[in-house]
Order: sequence, then structure tokens, then C-alpha cells
Amino acid sequence: MLFIVLCLQFIVTVVSEAPPAPPQDVHVDGWLMTWTPPPQEPTTVTYTVQYSSAESNMWVDVPSCVRIPDRKCDVVSTRGEDEHDCVMLRVQAERRGLRSVPAEACSQHGDWCTPDVSLTARPGYLVVHLSSNHSLAQEYADHAKHRVYYGREGEPQRMFKEGVSSVTIDGLEVGQRYCVKVQFVRYSQPVGLPSCPRCELIPESAGFPGHTWIIPTVVVLVLLAALSVGITCILAFHCGRIKRWLRETRYHIPEDFFLESFPDGRRPVAVSGPFPEHYDVISFIALQEPTETREQLLEAPPVGDAAARGPLPGPDSEPQPPPQGENTD
Repeated sequence: MLFIVLCLQFIVTVVSEAPPAPPQDVHVDGWLMTWTPPPQEPTTVTYTVQYSSAESNMWVDVPSCVRIPDRKCDVVSTRGEDEHDCVMLRVQAERRGLRSVPAEACSQHGDWCTPDVSLTARPGYLVVHLSSNHSLAQEYADHAKHRVYYGREGEPQRMFKEGVSSVTIDGLEVGQRYCVKVQFVRYSQPVGLPSCPRCELIPESAGFPGHTWIIPTVVVLVLLAALSVGITCILAFHCGRIKRWLRETRYHIPEDFFLESFPDGRRPVAVSGPFPEHYDVISFIALQEPTETREQLLEAPPVGDAAARGPLPGPDSEPQPPPQGENTD
């Protein structure tokens, strides 16, 4: 009778016992997968790690991480020969034959299988900054996209949007924190590990960081206004003084400035012409007395036609009659 009671109690305990809670904070860093057990979970829980590739679409146990009590697993054995052979990873808790809901792993750092993510929060929306130049895009072009999962902090990220590059999530409630995780998709099929969730608070206003240009602009405008007022006041109240100062300090060019002679009595001469020619510049002109007198020129022998005409008439000579045959009229 006692044996039957114990059997019934054992059956009721097994049937009424709930499966263990899934592991938490599951992430991969350098092919080392780690996780933490849920609160108040007994130490009798074991863990099994599984992986799946985009080609097989099936979950397979990692041979070295089946029902292990540890909270970490080396998953380097799941790495494919090609860098595009990306895998997804998950872990399940198990106790007395009951398994928990699988907890998918995420990657802390971006690589060829995980997007590199950064966020910018603005009033009412969130900008997810993503790069279109990644390893999958180089091979699959626009068939490789980003799938952005988002939701409020503490809730599952079930809603998603897809895009080749950065994605903007609109319609978010101001004052709430939203979390985002991003995963590559190839031909609409998830590929590789998603990024670990990142959370941002949606602000009520753009705030100071978004308007850093306002203060420098205001300072420049104030300085320009002050400078303009100062110049206007100077010109208005000291105009007469400025004019007097300009009259006193201006320089007058003497009228004979360009006619001033050199120390030896010579005068400069400016030579210019309308056409570019090659010539020697005349620096100065000096007056010189003639070396031959009129008497010497008269006594000089005739040259050319002058010899046929005879000597030049002197001042006291009588006029000669014209040659015969010439008309004197």
C-alpha cells in the first residue's frame, strides 16, 4: 500500500512540475558562448547548446555541449570553412527530462555574420545606423538585408523592419525606452547571430546635443551686431575729427616732383611708344655745343649733287643767274 502511494506521489510531482526557465544573457564573444541561469534555479539543471545554418534550417546539438552543468560552451566547431557559412546558436535548460524554451544567442561585436549597430534617439523616432558595405552584400547585393527587431525595454522584440542600410523606426512613444537587435537576412532567411539588444530613451525634445550649432551662431551674430554698432557710433560722433586728421596727415606731391633734375643738371626723360619694340632706354639727354662752325661747313668739299651745283653761296656773294634752258618763271 505504501509503495502505491509513493508511486502516485511521484507521478503527480512529475506531471505537475513545470519545465525550467530559459537561460539569460546568452551571448557569444570570440566563439565562446556564455549564459547565466535564471534566478532561484536549482543546481541540478543541465544545458544543451544547438546550432543551425541557413542551408539546413535544422537545429543540431553541439557534440561537446550536451547536458553539461557548465554555463559556457566553446562553439568553434560550428564554424564553417567559408566565412559566409554563418550559424545561429541557442541553448536550452533541462531538468528531469523537461526542457526550457530555447534562448537564442547574440553577438556582442559585429563581424561578417553579425551587423555592426549604433542608435540615435530623436523625439518620436529612432535611427538605426547600419552599413550597406558588408561581406554578405558584396556577394549577394540587395538580396542581403538587415532585419531590425524592436520593442519596449523588458518586452520581446517581435516587430521588425528590413532595409539594405540604415533604418528609421517611427511612431515611438516619447519618454519610453526601446530596444533594438539586428540580424542579417539573405533571400528573406535569417543568417548568422543577431546583435545583442541595444536600448535608447526616446527624448521629449531634441535637446542640447542636437543643437550644438545654436550657441556658436548666436555668439557670432552678437559680435557682428556689436561691431556694427561700434563702427556706426564712431562714424556718427567723430566724423569731423576723422576728416581733420585725414587732412592733416595726407601727403601732397610737389608740382616739380617729376621735373626735378639730377645732381649734374640732367633731366629724366620718359620714353614710351604704342607698339612693343626693342630699343635702348634713354636715361638722360645732355646739351652739347656744336664742334663745327659755319665757315668750316662751307669749306667742306661738295658731295653728290652738291658738287654739280657748285659751292654754297656765302652771305656776301651775289646771286648767280640760272643755267640756260631753265625757266625762271
